[in-house]
This record gives sequence, C-alpha cells and structure tokens, in this order.
Amino acid sequence: MTSDKLMNFVAEKWDREVIPELSTYIKIPNKSPMFDPGWSDRGYMDEAMDLLETWARDQPITGMQIERIQLPGRTPLLLIEIDGKGDDVVLMYGHMDKQPEMHGWNTDLGPWIPVLSDDKLYGRGGADDGYSLFASLIAIMALHERGLDHSRCVIVIEGCEESGSYDLPFYINLLSERIGTPNLVVCLDSGAGNYDQLWVTTSLRGMAGGTLRVKVLQEGVHSGDASGIVPSSFRIVRQLLDRIEDPYSGQIKLDVMHVDIPEERQLQAQEAARLLGAEVYSKFPWNEGMQPVDTDLQQLVLNRTWRPALAVTGADGLPPLLDSGNVLRPQTSLKLSLRLPPTLSGQKASQILKETLEKDPPYGAKVEFEIEKSAQGWAAPATVPWLSAAVNDASQTYFGPKAAAMGEGGTIPFMNMLQERFPEAQFIVTGLLGPHSNAHGPNEFLHVPTGKKLTAAVADVLHRHYTNRGAPSQVDDTPN
Repeated sequence: MTSDKLMNFVAEKWDREVIPELSTYIKIPNKSPMFDPGWSDRGYMDEAMDLLETWARDQPITGMQIERIQLPGRTPLLLIEIDGKGDDVVLMYGHMDKQPEMHGWNTDLGPWIPVLSDDKLYGRGGADDGYSLFASLIAIMALHERGLDHSRCVIVIEGCEESGSYDLPFYINLLSERIGTPNLVVCLDSGAGNYDQLWVTTSLRGMAGGTLRVKVLQEGVHSGDASGIVPSSFRIVRQLLDRIEDPYSGQIKLDVMHVDIPEERQLQAQEAARLLGAEVYSKFPWNEGMQPVDTDLQQLVLNRTWRPALAVTGADGLPPLLDSGNVLRPQTSLKLSLRLPPTLSGQKASQILKETLEKDPPYGAKVEFEIEKSAQGWAAPATVPWLSAAVNDASQTYFGPKAAAMGEGGTIPFMNMLQERFPEAQFIVTGLLGPHSNAHGPNEFLHVPTGKKLTAAVADVLHRHYTNRGAPSQVDDTPN
C-alpha cells in the first residue's frame, strides 16, 4: 500500500508538473560553453536556470534552502539544502547545460521542439539531464508525503558538465562546509541497459579530446597543378590517425591507453550481455547491412565501458560538396574524442595523444593538437550490502525485475572528483538514457514511465539510507 501511494504521488507530479516544465526547458537552447562561446551574452543559460529555480522555490518542502551562485566568469550553479534526520549527508547531482543541435532529426522533431509521443518526450536535454532536479525533489517530497524519514540532502545542479565540468571544482571548494561530508552520492546523469529494471552504473570512461590541425599551404591551389607535388593535408591526417588507431579493427594501438579489466567487471559485463542479448548493439540506428565490430556480446560491453576508442566528431577545412572545386586544400582539422578506460588519467592520456600526433610530422607539415577536454573516468567502490539490497528492492517494487549493473561509455567528470574528495562515500549512478534515447544525437528522448519509476526508486533508496546509515539502531523499514 505504501509503495502504491508513493508511486501515485510521483506519477501525478510528473504528469502535472514535470512534463510541462521539461517541455519549456527543451525549448531553451542553453548549449554548454564549449559549444557556444557567447553563452553568457545570449542568456539561455540564465533562462534555463530561472526555470529550474522558480519551480524548485514553488515546492512546499519543509526545511529547504535554495541559493543560485555564479562566480565571476563562470557558469551558474544551483544549490539546494534540505534538512533531514541524523548526521549523514546525501549529495544529489545533475546538470542543466546541453549538447549542440546535431543534424538528422526527424522532420516532425527538433532539438528545441518538445514533442510528447508514445510515452517519449523528445528534445535536447530532457533526459540528459534536465529531469534530474525534478526527480530529486519529487523523491524527497514523496517521502514527506508518506511520513518517511531521510538524511540531510544537498542537491547540486551545474552548468558546464557537457564541457568537462571545469567550473565545478571551484564551487565544490567554495561550498565545502555547507555540503559537509556525504556518505551517499546520487547521480542521475547516466544510462540504462533497458527500460525493464533499475540500472546502476559501475564505471564511466574518461576522455581525451581536442582538435587536430594539419596545414600544408598558405592557401588553396589548383589540384591538377599541385597534386603529386604537394602532399594532401587529408592524407597526412590519415597517417597521424593511424599512429593512434588500427584502421581495420578500431583498436587503439598505444599500450598506455589500455588497463587491466577487473575480473568483477568482466563478470558483470557477461551478465549484462546475457540480460540484454542483441540489444547490446541493436539499440543503435544501423544502416541496412551494417554489423558491430565483434559478435561476442560480452566483448562489445567491455569495448564500450573499459576499452579506449576513438571517434572523429567534427571537421573543418572541408567545403560542402556543392562548393568543392578542384582545389588542393591548404589545411584539414578534425575534432577527436578518445574515450579512455575508467582508471586511466585523462590528463596523462591527453598529453600522450598530443605528443604522439605532433611528433615528426610527415613532410614537415604544420601539425598541432590542441587539448580541449581531459576528463578522468570513474570506477565505483565496492557496494555495501544494505545499498545492494535497497537498490534491488526498489527495482523489484517499481519495475518488477531486480536491479542490473553495467559500466557506461560516457564521461561524468564530477564522479571521480567526488570519489577522491569523499573516499568513504557510496555511489548510486543511474539515469534514463536507455535504448534509442540517443543522448547528444538526433531524436533524443526521455522515456516518461521510466522517469516516474526511477524517481520512486530513488525515494526508496533515500529512506533506506536513513534507516541503515543515518539511524543504524532503527529497524530497517523500506517503503516497499
């Protein structure tokens, strides 16, 4: 009965408030600073934060304090403190900046056009992760509604996660006394293997990213006159990339970019592959006839979570096809994104990548690799028994099956930062980015039923945290 009432409260709040608020949020093109250098003057970041702050202040939560903070020259941060019982602290995290538009949206969809269809709310940033503030506060309100206790909660919503969270350390240092020492961190910026159960993220890859520029001429020249004498900048780029990646297998050639994968994570990948089956790869929008890089599902999971991989995410110096005359171009630039194993230093990998690409340039070309993004991955600490039980119970209560665990291929710099700062803390990293949700790409969506269930599950875990950590002498009383 308690869980039914809690779920009803959560579902009603989502339908009445969250979906309309998120629809407005999606309309705001508040791109992360890396993708919009003029973000401060444009005002979209302030508009998005206004929306979140206004909604939060309207919620009838006893003992809640809200402060919006913006250090000079930095993105804004929303800090929410909610009184609780006991001495423990829960830190809840999300972000409100967005990735850029990306081409390829369906004709009836768009990055800044909210569309609710078949339980999916389409548009940029809803699931990644504008919903996080709403879910965090509603989970706490659901406990209050049912008369269930929780520890003190601190919610942090930042504005530059998609740019590497470079502002966040300054805020964490500034607010360290107010935050305290969390012993549970809840992050709602991750993914899910399916929409059938609660998924917990056990690792996140790091990243070494930047722009590779190769210049061979001061200006473009007639290709018939110069080809065979002047080396193509594109061919030089290909040679340089071959230093990093095997062009046939996609494997990263640099041994230093690889780590030993813990046996526990290998077994976890095996179980995730068993649960997901072909969905490990079929969730992607393949062209007809395309195949994944391996037929072994466990290896595909490990490739995505514990092995380095290179992606070229942008290019410059290449004119559109209609404008491409017979010209040997003076330069080629590529945006590189090298995903890294969770335990490998992002700064170290970025420096090695720069040295490898710039060393001994072919034909004496001008080669430069500008490091733009160095992010450390994250590997979860061992989960204590009560938290494992709480997560499984919450999954079975609101989803049906028990919880599942898997690493994720993306990067959340904040997680490693927090683990280093609070080494005794437990972590729940989860989210709504399941199959076909396509974060960062076209047709991104939030699966609304999973959003409701995840919110209720978080409420369960917050209460269990209090009864098992905040008040260990009390009998464990979950709202199941």
